[in-house]
Amino acid sequence: MERNAKLLDTYDIKLDEMVVNVKIVQYSDEFVPTYNISILNISKATNLVLKRVREDFISSLSLGKTELGGPEGVKGVEQKFKHEIKILIKKYFPNIDDKSLRLLVTYVVQQNIGLGNIEILLRDPNLEELVINNAKDPLWVYHKKQGWLKSNIFLKSENQIRHYSTMIGKDVGKQITVLEPLMDAHLKTGDRVNATLNPISSFGNTITIRKFATRPWTITDFIKAKTISYEGAALLWLAMQHELSILVAGGTGSGKTSMMNVLANFLPPNQRIISIEDTRELQLPDTLHWVPMETRMPNPEGKGEVTMLDLVVNSLRMRPDRIIVGEIRRQKEAEVLFEAMHTG
Repeated sequence: MERNAKLLDTYDIKLDEMVVNVKIVQYSDEFVPTYNISILNISKATNLVLKRVREDFISSLSLGKTELGGPEGVKGVEQKFKHEIKILIKKYFPNIDDKSLRLLVTYVVQQNIGLGNIEILLRDPNLEELVINNAKDPLWVYHKKQGWLKSNIFLKSENQIRHYSTMIGKDVGKQITVLEPLMDAHLKTGDRVNATLNPISSFGNTITIRKFATRPWTITDFIKAKTISYEGAALLWLAMQHELSILVAGGTGSGKTSMMNVLANFLPPNQRIISIEDTRELQLPDTLHWVPMETRMPNPEGKGEVTMLDLVVNSLRMRPDRIIVGEIRRQKEAEVLFEAMHTG
C-alpha cells in the first residue's frame, strides 16, 4: 500500500557531472518530513553495473593489483583511483562517450573516496547541519526553510561512522580514539565537525557537521533579514572603529560565528589581525591582514599541546592590532579572553 505524502519542496543540486534531485516530503505516518535524494542522470540498471565495478575494484585492491599508496597524498591517490575505475567502466561499457565516462567515474569515486553520499549533502546550500546519530537511524539534516528533516541516507555500520571521523581528524591533525572519544575538527571546506564514539554516545558513534555559508554574512545581509536594526549596526561599527572590546554571546545556533564574521568586515585592512580558536570557524575577508591560529591537543604521550593561553602570549610577539578569541566554553578559556582584553 502506498503511503500518503505531500511534497513540500523540490530542487536539483549539481555535483561535478552528477545531477542530484532533492525532494522534501511529509508522509502521513511520520512526525517530521523526509529529505530524499536521488541521482537523476544514473539509471537503476547502470547503478547495478557500477556496484559490480566497485566490487571488481575492491577485489583488485585486495589482490594487490592496484597500489594506491605513495608520496603523492590524497590527490595522487584519487588520480590513481580514477584511472583504475576508468579501465573497469570501459570494460563494462565499451562504447561509452567521454561525458558519460566522466559522470560514472565521478559517481564511483564519490561513493568510495571521502564521505560518500554526505558529499552530496555538503553541496546543498539550503542545509545548515548534518547529523549522524548511529548506524541504525537515518542521517538527519537541518534545512534553512523546513527545519529538522530525516533523510533517506543510512550509514552501513558503526565502523563506517568511526572511519569517517578518523579520516576527517587526520586531514586536520586531530585524532579520535577510545582514550580520546570526543573530537572537534573541521573539513577542508571550513565546515565544523564534532564526533563522538560509543559508549560515550550510548546509541552509537556520532558525527555532527555544521555547514558554513559559502558566502560570508555581511552587515547588510543582517539588516535585510531584520537580524539587527540600523541603530544596532551603527553602534557596532562605531565600537569597531574606536577599538572597543566586544563580547559576542548566545545559545547554540544563535549566530555567534556569523556575527563575528559580520564584525570582521568593519576591521581596517591596514591592521594586523590575529585570531585564536580551538576549531577554525572564522571566515574573514581576503582583503584583511589576517593570521589565523588554532590550538593543538597533546599527543598520546601527553606532549605537544598548544593551548589558547599559549597562543595569546605568542600573539603579543606578533605585533597584533586586533586579537579575536574564538568560542569560549570553559573557565580557562574565559581567563584567556580577559588576558587578551587586558593587552589593549
